[in-house]
Amino acid sequence: MERRNFIQAASLFAPFAGLSGLTTAAPNFLQNADPTQTIKPLYLPPLPPLAHNGSMNIRTWIRSSMTGGVYSSVECVVAPKVMGPPPHLHKELDELMLVLEGTASVIVDGKEVQVEAGGWHLRPRMLTHTFWNATDKPLRFVDMYFNQPFEEFLEQIFFELTPEKGYDFGSKKRELAHNKLNEKFGLVYAPTSGAERQAIVDKYGLK
Repeated sequence: MERRNFIQAASLFAPFAGLSGLTTAAPNFLQNADPTQTIKPLYLPPLPPLAHNGSMNIRTWIRSSMTGGVYSSVECVVAPKVMGPPPHLHKELDELMLVLEGTASVIVDGKEVQVEAGGWHLRPRMLTHTFWNATDKPLRFVDMYFNQPFEEFLEQIFFELTPEKGYDFGSKKRELAHNKLNEKFGLVYAPTSGAERQAIVDKYGLK
């Protein structure tokens, strides 16, 4: 899978903080789920460790379409001293993190917690949060998403809205595309999100 620089990917969030378009209701993806669909057993063999390439990378394991729209999961790897996206909330998405390697720093509504390998962290909808790797070792975790195909959002950010695909950083084209994704998936950024993210970067000496 193609690898992308998370610093660039995360920077996509900042221009849309506080836009009025983000206050509209997100679509209810669960309405599109088929309750009669039979979920089939599935074996996913091990793969080589996901490389962070100096920043952050993702790999989708379970797609929402495999589970009738109920569940999906993505593996994430974060290089040492790398910051995540600006603080944000999800209108309809609940997230569950399982840390596999390293330590994740997570902040939810102003409360910070360290999630070590083997630890879990639940981030329910409508709570402002972000994460980062403050350590000198890689961070690897699985993020699980419920009732929304959030893997599609991440795949767009990391592998589609890129300069190689014609979405230059800072361009109006990419701004509009990212704004549509935020609205579709119900991501909300406060006007202060960029400043809050920078404060975390400064405090922990992050990239």
